[in-house]
This record gives sequence, structure tokens and C-alpha cells, in this order.
Amino acid sequence: MEAVRRLGSEKPVVIFSKSNCCISHAIRMLICSFGANPTVYELDQHPKGSEIENALLALGCNPSVPAVFIGKLFVGGSNEVISLNVQGKLKPLLIRANAIWM
Repeated sequence: MEAVRRLGSEKPVVIFSKSNCCISHAIRMLICSFGANPTVYELDQHPKGSEIENALLALGCNPSVPAVFIGKLFVGGSNEVISLNVQGKLKPLLIRANAIWM
């Protein structure tokens, strides 16, 4: 789990995804629509993908992807990211994380 937290804190926005997951793709596009450039780890293509996926499940991600870290903090999965966007809180969160500049 420590490795996941370390990877999640290396960049302003980190998304753990799977290349064949349409919801992961949608979350990535949503975040990119604000001008952010997230670091994306495709678990089905990562050498330690299954270990990372197990750690994400232990963090409470169910399903395991997408899992989003913003500003070194675990935000959650697609429901949490979409809720933040609907509430108007996603953009300010991205700004505070220095993922976008306004």
C-alpha cells in the first residue's frame, strides 16, 4: 500500500487505470478537460499491476480502477471525482494541487 501512496504523491494528479476500462478513460478525459496532464498508470500494462491493484482494493477502491490521487491525497474512484465535479469542487482542487493554473 505504501508503494501506491508513493506513486500517488509523485505528481499533482495520478490516475490508476486499466487500458480497457471506459470509466477510467472518461475520468481521465474529464480531468484533462480542465487542462491538467495526469500521470496514468495502466495496471494491465504495469509490471507490478496486480500488486498495485490489490493495494488499491485494500484502500477501499472497489472496483479498483479508476483510482485518483490529486495533490498527494487519495480522492477516490469515478463516483467521487464526478461528485466533486458536479459540486464545482474539482477545478479548485486541481488548482490547489498545481495541476492547472488560472
